[in-house]
Amino acid sequence: MSTLPILVTRSLDAPLAFRQGQAISVRQFIADAQALADRLPTGQHLLNACADRYRFAVTLVAGMLSERINLMPSTYTRESVREMLAFAPDAFIVSDEDDAFNVMPCMIYPDTLDTDPGSVLAVPDLPAEQRVAWVFTSGSTGSPVPHLKTWGKLVANTRGAARLLDIDTWPDPRFTLLGTVPPQHMYGFESTILLALQNGGAFSADRAFFPAEVVSALQALPHPRVLITTPYHLNNILRAEAACPSADLLLSATAPLSDALALEAESRFGCPLREIYGSTETGQIAMRRTATGEDWQLFPGIELTDQDDATWAAGGHIEHAVPMGDRIEHLPDGRFKLLGRNADLINIAGKRSSLAYLDRQLQSIEGVVDGAFHLPPHEDDTLVRLAALVVAPGLSQSDITQALRERIDPLFLPRPLILLDQLPRNATGKLPYAAREQLLRDAHNAREKGAV
Repeated sequence: MSTLPILVTRSLDAPLAFRQGQAISVRQFIADAQALADRLPTGQHLLNACADRYRFAVTLVAGMLSERINLMPSTYTRESVREMLAFAPDAFIVSDEDDAFNVMPCMIYPDTLDTDPGSVLAVPDLPAEQRVAWVFTSGSTGSPVPHLKTWGKLVANTRGAARLLDIDTWPDPRFTLLGTVPPQHMYGFESTILLALQNGGAFSADRAFFPAEVVSALQALPHPRVLITTPYHLNNILRAEAACPSADLLLSATAPLSDALALEAESRFGCPLREIYGSTETGQIAMRRTATGEDWQLFPGIELTDQDDATWAAGGHIEHAVPMGDRIEHLPDGRFKLLGRNADLINIAGKRSSLAYLDRQLQSIEGVVDGAFHLPPHEDDTLVRLAALVVAPGLSQSDITQALRERIDPLFLPRPLILLDQLPRNATGKLPYAAREQLLRDAHNAREKGAV
């Protein structure tokens, strides 16, 4: 049986995390994880709700050391916690805040763990086949679907990412990571926790979300430093901050990134930006430098094949072959182009477009701070009417519609176009379908009341 270490380091005294301005060593981290493992409640499944990234990592490894399996839903709501309990009746939560969910047994992360770091003499190993996590799809097209992740595949995933990022060629490989995405999200799990653990790096425990917080937290980290973010957060930072701290690498995922935003980010932060492609089912499987080209490069060992009117991803760190939700153009040497999401395709009176394309046109209008098109539920034989949700202080509905006329076919002009103060994007910058539907209902109800 092959085994793999829970982390890779050149020294047990090297920093693994930075929390509240203090460096935390690998030795301390292992001692904390071993101590927490001894305190975990009975039950094989745990829901790791710790918001502090260091406490999340300690709880993750404590669970693995005690052969428990992490549950990772796409959202943390009372309803999603109930769904986790139905999936795993022996599950419990570990949280560093109040037990807000109150539907599952909860352990509050201890203020102190009373550890002896000096007793840690080696990095523990885990069997490559050990089951580490159940990750769940968002359920946007049905019920959330669980996907099992084993330790060996997760390690292969993050080490493959490091090779494509050329981290091992940096003069000083002791890089630091700052994330604007929560560690509970698959992208945050892979890029802000596992990338550091498996490649000799360190991560910031700070919960940086707003632009000023991100700038301050990034400035506090030593070089080489990496900012792991999303197009939504990146755009907010560039619009809000006159000066961006230098970085050595930017990573972006969760939504398509425009060429213009990638170019500006590289210029302002003074470093390359890599965009990551993947899904909950597959994990990260491809990467590109958006500012220099549109082709994606597959991770080592990953293969894409066409079968039954879909493109399937398999090999490498993927546990089982998975059909992808995107249309793909295959290219030589493990490269490909994305042609758009299958679910994004729109056909109105014989003319085709995609929501992603329309979003980019809307967001490119000068004065538009944020915006998204929405396809309301409709019968197949009825005329589709798109809606748009827009944040654009200083612009009227007429201004935006006129600007859209210059960019898209009139058939795709939104009716209605709703102006808002902000869009309720989640922690990863996405605008869930249910939230868009609720905004449409609110706007409709407001119009009805105004008409009485």
